[in-house]
Amino acid sequence: MQTMHVEVWYSVLVILLMGHGGGGQKTEPRLGLKDHNLFRGSDRYAFAIVVPASGLECFWHFAHQSGNFYLTYMVQWVTGLASDNHLYVTVISPEGALMASTDDTIGEINFQTEVTGFYQMCLGNYKNHFGGVRVFLNFGVYYEGAEEMQRETKEGEKVLNNTLSNIEESTNKIQGHILHMWRHYNYARMRRGADHYLLLFNHNYVTWWSAVQSVVIIMPVYIMVAEEANGKSIEKKTASRDPTSSQ
Repeated sequence: MQTMHVEVWYSVLVILLMGHGGGGQKTEPRLGLKDHNLFRGSDRYAFAIVVPASGLECFWHFAHQSGNFYLTYMVQWVTGLASDNHLYVTVISPEGALMASTDDTIGEINFQTEVTGFYQMCLGNYKNHFGGVRVFLNFGVYYEGAEEMQRETKEGEKVLNNTLSNIEESTNKIQGHILHMWRHYNYARMRRGADHYLLLFNHNYVTWWSAVQSVVIIMPVYIMVAEEANGKSIEKKTASRDPTSSQ
């Protein structure tokens, strides 16, 4: 029930935005504008955009009467702390009427334009308050018959399928790179552990061998000093007992 209220609120918001000139991007300029930064858009567009957390991105696309308006989108991935990849998309007519809306990760909107003017497309990321979503858009207007529309729709589906295939291929490559990095990391960690124990063993060996050498060097000196001291002690005792030596 709460989600329904939020969707209604967003529908009202995008309708109110129709009365303001800013806040969106136009794919074709209004008549009478001479700004050199504006460009005259084509009938078809395909690009990706990131909708920020709790954000709303709007685009205007010009269409003549009796045209076939086409919009497909696909959420490619989420950023930040986003946990929901659903995107709320609406299309508003030049008169401010809600033509279509959808709330999904992959969506498609088709309808016939009844009036000539700028149709507004809005993308709402209202379900994620701490993360954005990257979405791929493909939209345009077709003025040919139903067969041409079906052909273009199939091309749009092919673009989406190719995008999915490219994403899957890129994901597999990234997983492979991560696996190799992890393998090299474990190998380097084992090498560091082996080097550490080798250094520790060498240190203990050098310490033990130095101690043995010190004992070997000190013991002869100690024996010589002890023998010399013992000899002097014997001479003193002999001299004290011999009366001839005392005279």
